[in-house]
Amino acid sequence: MTQDQQLREQLAKILDWGEAHVDFQTAVKDFPLDLRGEVPPGFSHSAWELIEHLRIAVWDIVEFTRDPRHKSPPWPKGYWPPSPVPPQDEAWDQCIQSVLDSLEDMRALVLDRSLSLLAPLPRSQGQTLLREALLVADHKAYHLGQLVQLRKALKAWPKEPA
Repeated sequence: MTQDQQLREQLAKILDWGEAHVDFQTAVKDFPLDLRGEVPPGFSHSAWELIEHLRIAVWDIVEFTRDPRHKSPPWPKGYWPPSPVPPQDEAWDQCIQSVLDSLEDMRALVLDRSLSLLAPLPRSQGQTLLREALLVADHKAYHLGQLVQLRKALKAWPKEPA
């Protein structure tokens, strides 16, 4: 395996690994329906706001990476939902699936050896596929950490094995 292939494999893996911390699916698994819109004292966002923000941000990064004509939402309002509560019960599952789909789209871009990891993206200010993949991984890890802490504050995190 070449170094380029090894790097691509590692980038694809880092997009949703659970080696250093919890992965996305574990963080959202069995999140209680009645707590998805709750903002506990000391926290700025609900679980819904965090995962919807993550959905929008990851989608935007993927689209920016693959479509030079892509227009990002306005910052910051366009990256956060208007309410801390999901608009309907189905929105939660749809949001989660959309995040997973966008992660898979970025994984496919990273693994596509016809795309340079280091060449500036068309119409970018020097951003590269490598940078955008790392941005997705970093942004996701940051907000998953927030989500885990929020779940713990809401007493909705699974019990640790004894």
